[in-house]
Amino acid sequence: MAIEKNGGPNGNGGGLGFEAKLWAAADALRNNMDAAEYKHVVLGLIFLKYISDAFEAKYTELDAQRDQGADPEDPDEYRAFNIFWVPKEARWQHLKANAPQSTVGTLVDDAMSAIERDNSSLKGVLPKDYARPGLDKQRLGQLINLVSDIALGSEADRARDTLGRVYEYFLARFASAEGKSGGQFYTPAHVVRVLVEILAPYKGRVYDPCCGSGGMFVQSEKFIEAHSGTIGDISIYGQESNYTTWRLAKMNLAIRGIDAQIAHGDTFHNDRHPDLKADYVLANPPFNDSDWRGDLLKNDKRWQYGTPPAGNANFAWVQHFIYHLAPTGLAGFVLANGSMSSNQSGEGEIRKNIIEADLVDCMVALPGQLFYSTQIPVCLWFIARNKKNGRFRDRRGETLFIDARKMGTLVDRVHRELTDEDIATIADTYHAWRGDQAAGVYEDVPGFCKAATLDDIRKHSHILTPGRYVGAAEVEDDDEPFEDKMARLTAQLREQTTQSEKLDELIWANLEDIGYGK
Repeated sequence: MAIEKNGGPNGNGGGLGFEAKLWAAADALRNNMDAAEYKHVVLGLIFLKYISDAFEAKYTELDAQRDQGADPEDPDEYRAFNIFWVPKEARWQHLKANAPQSTVGTLVDDAMSAIERDNSSLKGVLPKDYARPGLDKQRLGQLINLVSDIALGSEADRARDTLGRVYEYFLARFASAEGKSGGQFYTPAHVVRVLVEILAPYKGRVYDPCCGSGGMFVQSEKFIEAHSGTIGDISIYGQESNYTTWRLAKMNLAIRGIDAQIAHGDTFHNDRHPDLKADYVLANPPFNDSDWRGDLLKNDKRWQYGTPPAGNANFAWVQHFIYHLAPTGLAGFVLANGSMSSNQSGEGEIRKNIIEADLVDCMVALPGQLFYSTQIPVCLWFIARNKKNGRFRDRRGETLFIDARKMGTLVDRVHRELTDEDIATIADTYHAWRGDQAAGVYEDVPGFCKAATLDDIRKHSHILTPGRYVGAAEVEDDDEPFEDKMARLTAQLREQTTQSEKLDELIWANLEDIGYGK
């Protein structure tokens, strides 16, 4: 199937619907393969196409400079520009030429092995099981031809951006196809954007200790680009305990050209960045994790506000985030709604201690149905190590509450997404309250946002549910006099009652006709 190359205003095949068409074609080739397995087949090929395209673009440039001493077959020429060296047997044109062959699976595996061999940062990252008997080689060849058409004919930079978008889109679709297990590697981009837009990570160290497939970092990069910043101004650190998901993250960031230190391992029991003090922490940890072996960490130095219960890791994550914040650092993370009010197993006391330390900067209640993996309602926590740090106004003793539960638009029967306008409204409200330059003047909005004091929170027994603070939305007066409204509503009720009686008579008559009316 040929993919449109001029589907959008940029003429790069990146217009509306391009990714959806490509997904439909790739999904048709999936046949009966499980989505969790097929994910690695497709994403591995997209990654291979990306690094091959980047290599070929540089190769063409170096080839034209041979008379100036350039050598397009010298790996160091590529590494100097942070481009992966792709040996001849791994170049995309070689694979495409052999796509119809029954040996194509072995050729792809050999290509992946060769790339790992010559690029140490990719060692152990790429999938290498394309030759397995269970993978239909004819369909694999068709898939290679399909991926070959992505961004064909586009200039190199635009082509790489398109491949990155396709990779991100496919991650989202695979998460949806896998359902609950998909949440282990993917956080919906619109949720991540709320965190990123609020924290605004322009410069410094960005850390995600449960980074999944790296979506927090990708959105941070997009934020910087959208605000004319410099990617090199942030340093990225992450950790992921699931090996398969860690590999997805490494590929996802490499396809974006993002240089990051992403470690594999259990964050609680094998913290791979033990001395890191981050300027920004962005995270979506597993909700209500009961299998984190907390009983082995009862005296851990990270538990400065109380020992978290062994049966729920929520406040272990919160304290891990706080522990890794720099003196002026900010954290934004997703947690289940229960974290705002639970008093079980000492959680209420831990939350109280965090509140009394004046660390909670903002709480956002989100609408339901945002995640592929769970219908559990969630909230966003924002932590500030120092609310008087000179960057913004002095917010000591204050916390902003935002109730965004009525926001979002249903995109299908079971999933809701926050719109660009929703995200901007939430972020702008926070920035105005925080005192960002040119953010406007903050005002409480009944039913939506409230700037509360520490005393207010104490009166609510240190429960952080925004609905307790923002109150009810103001109802506009329709100017209809009370007597007139009651007369109208009474007449309407009388008419509806009459209609109901007629329907009842009709139903009983029909039942009598078939012998059941009496």
